[in-house]
Amino acid sequence: MTRTTETAAELLDSKKKMLSGTYLRNAWYVAAWSDDLAEGQLLGRTILKEPIVLFRKADGNVAALQDRCPHRFAPLHMGKVVGGDRIQCPYHGLEFDTSGACVLNPHGTRNIPPRARVRSYPVTEKHKAIWIWMGEQSADVAKVPDFSVLDNVPEMHATKRDRITIKANYELIIDNLLDLSHTSYLHDGILGNAETVESEITVEQDGEDVIVGRHAGNATAPGLFAILMPSVPDRVDKFTRMRWMPPSNLRLVTGICMPGAIPETGTGYHAIHMLTPESDKTTHYFFTAVRFNVLTPDDRMNAEIQNKIATTRRFAFEEQDAPVIEAQQELIEAASNPVDPVILAIDVGPVRYKQILRKLIDAEQRAS
Repeated sequence: MTRTTETAAELLDSKKKMLSGTYLRNAWYVAAWSDDLAEGQLLGRTILKEPIVLFRKADGNVAALQDRCPHRFAPLHMGKVVGGDRIQCPYHGLEFDTSGACVLNPHGTRNIPPRARVRSYPVTEKHKAIWIWMGEQSADVAKVPDFSVLDNVPEMHATKRDRITIKANYELIIDNLLDLSHTSYLHDGILGNAETVESEITVEQDGEDVIVGRHAGNATAPGLFAILMPSVPDRVDKFTRMRWMPPSNLRLVTGICMPGAIPETGTGYHAIHMLTPESDKTTHYFFTAVRFNVLTPDDRMNAEIQNKIATTRRFAFEEQDAPVIEAQQELIEAASNPVDPVILAIDVGPVRYKQILRKLIDAEQRAS
């Protein structure tokens, strides 16, 4: 097991700042899956406490505007797309182009006041997702997190691109994902079991990314992984390697292999976790999975496995993780005195990423 010299005070300070609602703004956040936004559709979504409306332009590219008409503050997503590239407010018919400027006032002399505009946000589509840049600095497409495992994947090997909302701060969810020891308890028999509690833990830093690995040797394969290997042996090695990419995206490689073998010879899936803060107390949670080293050649079996992975992961996140994380949020808020977390060896990853995230946010705030 690894040991940490980080102090509880550092994690406490991080949790205080977490609840204050500070975000890294000059970064890409997932606003929606690409196939969630159809032509002619207006999609309203709150991101970093800001109301956003998304729509596809006539050329198919996505635009994002502030979802609040400057006239009477009606939500623009309740309106409609007109002329291919404009949104018409549902309340009084003002129209806004993709730059956020009002281009039509149908009333009186049709004069357009200078303040009749809304903010426009940079948007790009990559890795089957729609990404939005929330900061004031120039958007850098090269900084979109690497989820290339989603590109050019056989349909049968990828699961549904899904989303839920968790009523908790996004950092509590990152804590959950960077410490997968909880799978042996919260997800016992599905994603972990008693034999995967004792694992070799590694923590690495790659630039600003944090990678936490867990390797449990000579264990019984947990239920979701047992179905991935035909004639699964009685004992396997279970491995996970979770990469956190600032500010709130995570990519996991997880699976099983023969005891003593290197993980690359086994089978499993890439688990995608994209977290977008809605508010200080709510988070959009986008997820999907892509299998690797697929050992089951039968299409019917692969279709069953595809569905099993999708439904099991959603159940684990929505019915097992979310209730505990949401309860954490409530208890932290309700505490009459500042909470002072105990630090264990399994907390090295969470402490490390918080240090990096705090530095990035502090540097951004100083620069602005």
